[in-house]
Amino acid sequence: MRKSGVAEKYVRVVQDMYERSRTVVRCAVGQTKEFKVEVGLHQGLALSPFLFAIVMDQLSEEVRQEAPWTMMFADDIVICSESREQVEENLERWRFALERRRMKVSRSKTEYMCVNERGGRGTVRLQGEEVKKVQEFKYLGSTVQSNGECGKEVKKRVQAGWNGWRKVSGVLCDRKISARIKGKVYRTVVRPAMLYGLETVSLRQRQESELEVAELKMLRFSLGVTRLDRIRNEYIRGTAHVGRLGDKVRETRLKWFGHVQSRESEYIGRRMLGIELPGRRQRGRPKRRYMDGINEDMKLVGASIEDAEDRDRRREMIRCDEFADDLP
Repeated sequence: MRKSGVAEKYVRVVQDMYERSRTVVRCAVGQTKEFKVEVGLHQGLALSPFLFAIVMDQLSEEVRQEAPWTMMFADDIVICSESREQVEENLERWRFALERRRMKVSRSKTEYMCVNERGGRGTVRLQGEEVKKVQEFKYLGSTVQSNGECGKEVKKRVQAGWNGWRKVSGVLCDRKISARIKGKVYRTVVRPAMLYGLETVSLRQRQESELEVAELKMLRFSLGVTRLDRIRNEYIRGTAHVGRLGDKVRETRLKWFGHVQSRESEYIGRRMLGIELPGRRQRGRPKRRYMDGINEDMKLVGASIEDAEDRDRRREMIRCDEFADDLP
């Protein structure tokens, strides 16, 4: 804290808060006896995450590179390099910097992934031990695939939506509760789980349809109807006052793009949107890029880059008909 420029009086206050701290662990079978916290930070205190961030910031100061080459969230670290040799060199620097301060890099949790691999099939080693190679990994709740696709992330969003739906199925399937209330519960609990992280993903039409099919199944279950009843999807959405999920995805995507565009030019998100990668694209049908989807979205709503930077105008232009009040 002192190295970070925190005033001495605040340092003493924090020291007094954590001095002689004791805690208990509560689990399904009961509660443990009270014990003294001698290593690490006292979990459960609101200040502990902030203190941990300060500690990691100081520990990694000499080895940390600017984003996107090094990205950190708490103790989860992503290291990006252009070759295996650079990855091994950076891993060794991190290992040395942490271990000399009585911390360590977890060998079992460390993985590496190659993107657009066109060369040999070498391995990455850390102190002679081979690091596990994966084709995908999960970071901050989102799945990143080596081929640049997002199919598995979409499937996990569908599964997360069903998990949320089951948690509130007692309300959504109750015949005594009105369809409007069910729709409101659905929009509050289930939809956020399905939309999490999709504002940064380039969805294809097939993947968007996959999300909408899952949503309509949930709404039909909630209203007590099936496809055999031959009720149109528009009527189902209108009854529950739930707009099209594809429109909501477009709104969140444009909202995020506008937020990034309104930041300063050196902001990492804005720099990544305008990055030009060296080399040529592979033969065959080109993959859909994130900016391709953004350009289509802006064309659909009649917006421009200047509109995206204006928060009030952007909000007015991209807002979708979430409640679908007009019944067919």
